[in-house]
Amino acid sequence: MPATIEPGKSESASAVPLPSPIGRYRWVVCALLFFATTINYIDRQILSLLKEILDEQIGWTNEQFGWVNSAFQFAYGIGLLGFGWFVDRFGTKIGYSVSIIAWSVAAAAHALVGSFVGFIGARTALGLGEGGNFPSAIKAVALWFPKRERAFATSIFNAGTNAGALVAPAVIPWMAYQFGWQSCFITAGLVGLLWLFLWIPFYDVPDKSRRVGAAELELIRSDQEPERPQEKVSWLSLLGYRQTWSFFIAKFLTDPVWWFFLIWLPDFFKKTRGLEIKKSWIHIVTIYGIVTVLSIFGGWITGYLTKQGWSVTRARKTGMFIFALCVLPILLVTRVGDWTAVLLIGLAGAAHQAWSANLFTTVSDMFPKKAVASVIGIGGMAGSAGGIMFPALTGRLLDHFQHQGNITAGYAILFGICGCIYLVAFALHHLLAPRFELFRMKESAS
Repeated sequence: MPATIEPGKSESASAVPLPSPIGRYRWVVCALLFFATTINYIDRQILSLLKEILDEQIGWTNEQFGWVNSAFQFAYGIGLLGFGWFVDRFGTKIGYSVSIIAWSVAAAAHALVGSFVGFIGARTALGLGEGGNFPSAIKAVALWFPKRERAFATSIFNAGTNAGALVAPAVIPWMAYQFGWQSCFITAGLVGLLWLFLWIPFYDVPDKSRRVGAAELELIRSDQEPERPQEKVSWLSLLGYRQTWSFFIAKFLTDPVWWFFLIWLPDFFKKTRGLEIKKSWIHIVTIYGIVTVLSIFGGWITGYLTKQGWSVTRARKTGMFIFALCVLPILLVTRVGDWTAVLLIGLAGAAHQAWSANLFTTVSDMFPKKAVASVIGIGGMAGSAGGIMFPALTGRLLDHFQHQGNITAGYAILFGICGCIYLVAFALHHLLAPRFELFRMKESAS
């Protein structure tokens, strides 16, 4: 018996199935990464916000404070390298879980110390644990997003660095004066452990997640080249590629700038403008509010250009060059008023974060997924190496100019370094990685 056709419909139209709507669960995963990164950066920001209080209780010098932060950076570099391997070996779900447990316990442990040496130990433990954040998050983005969405997704979760730096100045000083500085560290540790109750049930790789529909899974796989199961990756083999060194050098040069902002901004406003943390917190919150909004736009714009037909290489490099230029005005920050300084620092911070989001994404543009976390770990270790040296240099430089009664001159030199370094990094990165394309890696024993 022939099939009947409903009135008003042609036979050809009735035979064509309606396309399935594309789900958006990948953005739920991105939200989980955002909240973890926010917690991560609240933990990091606490010490700089408490410096004013701890200066009186511990009596450390600027150089000693710099060494405490350098200890964190040293441990963070080791943590990045170790977790890079661990995440590639055991997966993002396990890797992130281990990382956040370790750093949450370490954060709470700060409440038990009260000396220069004690803070060295606590910051070292925190750095080791926090090393798992970015290898896990970048690998998760590579697994869950097609290339054209990765920079935007990375900029969203990376905005957690800004959100953490935004929330902390609004909450930490109040909490410290109300309940004691120890309460800040204990609360941060507890919040990190609570995040696990979202991560464990809601995250898995796309192929295993029951919450991902066929249409969304097809989108995720749409521009990802298949991996070769026999391909093995080792740290030493990765160092044989100029693409690895492009990421390594760019992170080494530019990561210390962001650490400089996180560590020294409260001190900058107090020492050069007489604004104690009870007054300068509004300036710092405003800075990171600007950074949060503009940095997300910076991650979005390169993805938009790609959708308009630009190649990934052209879109990313254009964006990164513009972001490098946007840091330059910070050269004037010690010569302007308080709120103009806020705007200049906010612009520079936003440019850094947009630069960073696109720089992270270049790794998944060029390397197969099974190598992404390891390359992120290697580059992150390089950024930490720069972060080890810069706080110590900053502390010594500021002590020198403070003894001369002109600490503003010290900050002028430091902001000058920050303003120029991105153009240097862009040039070297371009020489080592002129194109952002997936290449075939040589097989090597792991």
